[in-house]
Amino acid sequence: MKRRSVNGLNFYERKKTITKSQVYQVFSWIAIFAGAVLLAWIAVFSLGMQTVVIGDSMRPSLVNGQEILIDRVSYIIFQPKKNDIIVFKPNGNENVHTYVKRVIAVPGDTVQISGGVLYLNGEPQNDLFSDSIVDAGVAEKEITIGEDEFFVMGDNCNSSEDSRMANIGNVRADTIIGKAWFHMGGGTMGIGRI
Repeated sequence: MKRRSVNGLNFYERKKTITKSQVYQVFSWIAIFAGAVLLAWIAVFSLGMQTVVIGDSMRPSLVNGQEILIDRVSYIIFQPKKNDIIVFKPNGNENVHTYVKRVIAVPGDTVQISGGVLYLNGEPQNDLFSDSIVDAGVAEKEITIGEDEFFVMGDNCNSSEDSRMANIGNVRADTIIGKAWFHMGGGTMGIGRI
């Protein structure tokens, strides 16, 4: 200890020492900060992409101009399932806007549209669309979905450019950006999970 005198009073000044608990506390704060930065980076990478729905092909689920967030990680681990809403670039063309459609069939399934009804693996799917399907497109004849391919359609089937059109066809897994999982705005739709 060092002795100091001020106006006739004596004070003792202790030399400051750093304890192990203080060092531990500093390193724990650094670890918490690093963990938060890592979690933020993962969140931005996996959920940080957004796109805008163009057109009314997904009405009533999604509407024109509605913003959606895309989960880009799920399909690295798992493949899309029936009824997932996916975001993709048709034929991998980076020069076109993203398409947002619902997965109707997965690899190994058969699809055919006959008499305005969608048949999946030979079974009519009357509950998928409220309207009769006017244009069967390439699905007029039975299609077998290949490995790493998906047959997609818009919920508003009579106002949708989707897998029934020869210029789009079955969507390859490598052209899928991710799963639409959260929507914002869009008139009365509000905010919520898809």
